[in-house]
Amino acid sequence: MDRGKPGTKRHLVTDARGTPLGSCLSGANRHDSAMMAEALDAIPPLRNGRRGRPRRRPDKLHAAKAYDARPRRQECRARGIVPRIARRGIDSSEKLGRHRWVVEPTHTWFNRFRRLPIRYERRADISKAFTSLAASLITLNQIKRFC
Repeated sequence: MDRGKPGTKRHLVTDARGTPLGSCLSGANRHDSAMMAEALDAIPPLRNGRRGRPRRRPDKLHAAKAYDARPRRQECRARGIVPRIARRGIDSSEKLGRHRWVVEPTHTWFNRFRRLPIRYERRADISKAFTSLAASLITLNQIKRFC
């Protein structure tokens, strides 16, 4: 817990390659798990060529032990997502760890943008705009790399 810590946290949802799908910002003094639902809701719709509503969320979610709580699992299920969250005291980090590490390089890619590691903006909308711009550029680089 980061009580009293000034600053901003970036909450990310990525795909298996680390490409950012959705992000949201919060104060650094909030626990990460409290922002999981907002981060999942930040994922834009995906058109896949089929009829009907576009798919908004991934099929399953891999998360760290910090998200191991009944309300977080219910938030996932309410959105049609299968939660794959490591259990505290039961699961070793080796089993699900290979799936969860993909978000760490994404945080590093965000920190390469000089404006993001330290928040200089007072207004949250400007900070969110810079984060969205960085996510767009990271996604473009991912497309160039894998195509």
